Amino acid sequence: MSPQEIRESLNLGEGPALEFKSSLRAKEAIGKVICGFLNGTGGYIICGVSDREKIIGSNESNALIAEFENFIHASIRPGALVDVQRQELEGKKVIIIEVPEGSDPPYAFEHIHYIRVEERLAVMDASEIREIVLRAQIEPERWERRFSTADMGEDLELAEIEKAVRDVESAKRAFLRDSANPAVVLQDFDVSKYGRLTHAGDVLFTKRPSARHPQVRIRAMRYNSDKAGSKFDDMKSFEGPLRTLFEDAYNFIVRNTPTRSVFREGKVQRMDTPCFPESAVREALVNALVHRDYTSPAGGVAIHIYPNRLEIWNSGALPEGVTDESLRQGQISVLRNPDIAHVLYLRGYMEKAGRGSVLILQECERCGLPEPQWESDPNVGVTLTLFSAPNETPPKTLPKTLPKTLPKTSKKTVDKVLNALEADPSLTLTEVSLKVGKSLSAIKRAVAQLTREGNLRYVGPSKGGHWEILKQ
Repeated sequence: MSPQEIRESLNLGEGPALEFKSSLRAKEAIGKVICGFLNGTGGYIICGVSDREKIIGSNESNALIAEFENFIHASIRPGALVDVQRQELEGKKVIIIEVPEGSDPPYAFEHIHYIRVEERLAVMDASEIREIVLRAQIEPERWERRFSTADMGEDLELAEIEKAVRDVESAKRAFLRDSANPAVVLQDFDVSKYGRLTHAGDVLFTKRPSARHPQVRIRAMRYNSDKAGSKFDDMKSFEGPLRTLFEDAYNFIVRNTPTRSVFREGKVQRMDTPCFPESAVREALVNALVHRDYTSPAGGVAIHIYPNRLEIWNSGALPEGVTDESLRQGQISVLRNPDIAHVLYLRGYMEKAGRGSVLILQECERCGLPEPQWESDPNVGVTLTLFSAPNETPPKTLPKTLPKTLPKTSKKTVDKVLNALEADPSLTLTEVSLKVGKSLSAIKRAVAQLTREGNLRYVGPSKGGHWEILKQ
């Protein structure tokens, strides 16, 4: 919700999809409203607005916002993806809570079902609840909610569950009842029921989901020219839990993405940067994995890297109600796989529901690149194309291994990397990049510098090893 949209909302006043609150501290009252929006068509709650619809500001700390998110996660069932963000308007901070239309009604807040009726909140009666339940039984069950044939005793990747617990604790977006018990953790993630994994749980937390669902694999290719049908120089097929798929695919793109040389204002040194913004690439990959159609064994995600463009394809057209225009504006997210999206959000891989496309557009504009394009075809799927700078001859791709000599990285970045690896020695460089908020190339430079200086070393195999802090 942009500042302009907030002003317009204040002028219109509260309505079926808009509620004002003076503070985030009224968490029980806000929780009921969120529940009502989930059982309806979604909506917004703006905290920091008085009863007279004047902006008074809401100065809640980050810790209080995290506590509120944990409270909502624990109090609303089934789990739902709700976005809480801070905005500044007229010199005052307000909190925007964005609630999508729920995918699994009826929802309950502290075991009570609420519904939004015009501008007021009401408790649903038995007939209303029964109607929603019956309607859900008639409608086909989502693929991710169906039970998997995976064996929870043999097929689970326990290390991935442990990693997810660390991610959630770091992101502070949920409270887990028993983080040491994998079965309870999977229940808290809403990917396990009655001792069985759902398809979402299979995709996210088993060793080899492709054994049961071959469509989860990612195919990646780099071509030697921009012409269709040209030969490829590198081709890989990735499989494993969803996070592993994401990281392997992301690393493939970074490794095979051409670099370009630019001069920053006020700087005399030339800087080599990837042709495609790394944050936009991350967001594009997450979107493809979350919004793709998993139902067809012939579906999947494919990556095609050309010298002048990057194409990321996923099976399944854009969800109903999502258009090219709404993608560019960042609407309340319409999720095809809300359970998978919810887990990625709790782990910190998704930031704001429905904002991924906006971030991609902003990053391309910031880097002076042509506007990306989305193409959607019900019979083919969705293809996102990122373009390199026009009239630019791309140089060679990045090396597969780190060079022996790299320019010095800022001490602040190096310290952040060292702190992240000290807190969790099992992190991959991609995960460090996400946690620190720096590009993968910057993380590689920092790690290379720490290694050269004798402060850091990697022990064990490339997959399954860990980092050791040698001295500080």
